[in-house]
Amino acid sequence: MKRRIIVILGPTASGKTGLGIALAKKNHGIILSADSRQIYRGMDIGTAKVTRREMRGVPHYLLDLASPKTSFTVAQFQRHANRILSRTPDTTPVFVVGGSPFYIEAITNPSPYPEVKPNVKLRKRLSKKTTTQLFAILKNRDPRRARSIDAHNPRRLIRALEIVDALGKVPERNTAAPYRILKVGIDVPRAKLYRNIDRRVDARMPGMLNETKRLHAQGISWKRLERFGLEYRWMSRVLTKKTTRREGLERLKGNIHAFARRQLTWWRNDGTIEWITNRRSAERLVDRFLK
Repeated sequence: MKRRIIVILGPTASGKTGLGIALAKKNHGIILSADSRQIYRGMDIGTAKVTRREMRGVPHYLLDLASPKTSFTVAQFQRHANRILSRTPDTTPVFVVGGSPFYIEAITNPSPYPEVKPNVKLRKRLSKKTTTQLFAILKNRDPRRARSIDAHNPRRLIRALEIVDALGKVPERNTAAPYRILKVGIDVPRAKLYRNIDRRVDARMPGMLNETKRLHAQGISWKRLERFGLEYRWMSRVLTKKTTRREGLERLKGNIHAFARRQLTWWRNDGTIEWITNRRSAERLVDRFLK
């Protein structure tokens, strides 16, 4: 029997976590997180990391793998994922839940990612450019990768350009996976999605500020925190008085709206995704898939 993997994907604040937990609990499955920032320990509120209580007893993996002081590549993430899969019986449904396309692909497609070592000279040169300039360079050199990346995140932009410099482009991985895969995408009307994002940012603002302050106190520089993008960028700027709390809040909401649009643009080109608007539709799809 081929291993069965169900991917629950969608833009940020679309309800992936809750849906994934409900489906995994119903079908006695496990969850592999496919989020590029939830791999870091201590980055919980800013990444909306699932809590123990929210897990409802469902085993979760690929969270808290590394210190935010260290770099962690997709290739490293993939090795962790492959170890979990190798120890899990093929009869156990595996639910991959997340919004990072390259991390989802790292789990569902076992062909290894190339190990591209850090290029210190290139990084130093690129670090002098603005995020707008970095994104323009990436868009020119690798339009495919530019479509899915956080265009305001210099850390990811520089890493992508580092890979492009070494390999010519961020490689496409077309090896057929030895799994049966169902991709379920959560379709949320744009206006509702923006409201979800804004409400979540408002509710988490005090906690995000405290978390960012704590991470800095643990030795993570403001510069590195900004490079994690979105929440950590704007919380760092508020804490260092580069912007006001009100402006930081509004700019963060706008950045997350734009990020959600890029996520959707990427996935709309994937004809294998089954888009759903409610939990019952997802349950029917999963029930048929697991029969």
